[in-house]
Amino acid sequence: MPSVSFGSHVCQLHDGETVLDGLLRHGIPVAHACKAGSCGSCILRVVSGTIPDSAQSGLKDSWRAQGCFLPCVCRPVGDLALAEPGVGARAAARIASLRLLSADVIGVRIAPEQEFEYRPGQYLTLFATPTLARSYSIASLPSDGRIELHVRRTRNGLMSGWLFTEAQPGDPVQLQGPLGDCFYTCGNQDQPLLLAGTGTGLAPLYGVLRDALSSGHRGPISLFHGALGPAGLYLGDELRSLSSRYPNFTYTPTTDPIDRVVAAQVPKTTGYRAFVCGDPAVVQLLKRKIFLAGAAMREIHSDAFLPAVA
Repeated sequence: MPSVSFGSHVCQLHDGETVLDGLLRHGIPVAHACKAGSCGSCILRVVSGTIPDSAQSGLKDSWRAQGCFLPCVCRPVGDLALAEPGVGARAAARIASLRLLSADVIGVRIAPEQEFEYRPGQYLTLFATPTLARSYSIASLPSDGRIELHVRRTRNGLMSGWLFTEAQPGDPVQLQGPLGDCFYTCGNQDQPLLLAGTGTGLAPLYGVLRDALSSGHRGPISLFHGALGPAGLYLGDELRSLSSRYPNFTYTPTTDPIDRVVAAQVPKTTGYRAFVCGDPAVVQLLKRKIFLAGAAMREIHSDAFLPAVA
């Protein structure tokens, strides 16, 4: 069985066990969230030993070159020596402001203390402590000067609980990332855009929308935001204001099944570029229906919000 050393700790992995599960089983604290290789919260660096290529899937080339990998999906065949991600992987920052967007969603604005490059709609990992981390999509533009995240309060959620009840402007945090390809790119400014999401899936869509509008996108842009009830439909005033300023943008909030609302208003998606975000089941349903309605799969970008796993 492979042996894994991390700092002063050494543990033996069970057959087929991931590095993250082995470390946690031995009581070794490692930041983590989804345990599925999606959020990037658990990234570590291999100092010696060989890791499978799949453990670096989706990471930036610069991180891969440094030996960074995802321990939650890494099942090594030999011994490993590990370390923290290292210089350049995380950026120091401070909370700039906190404001309620709805009863259970808080807008968190972050001020990085150094340059932090990103594309609106990508996601980053926010560290409150070295072992408390969660990934959130970016709703802001780089020109805003602050990174904006939308955080929904979840039952027994450690990060959301901290942000809602304890965090204060000025508190130090760390940022890691960004990752993800759910962002706007120029090149076909007459192409129709379809943006659809539920809950705080609005965050990346809001970033994509503002990026497209500020880039002078000319094609029609349709944004659908779904929630279980009216209280979950936040940022309505801001989105209605944008729709009044930009004739090519329409905003549709709904508490009905979002896939049916999208299908009713956009029955044919041939030639569209689509962005779908939020609940994983809804994201998969929307992707399937948008594809079957005519959109090319390569034109459908998604960000499914996986829940944190203990």
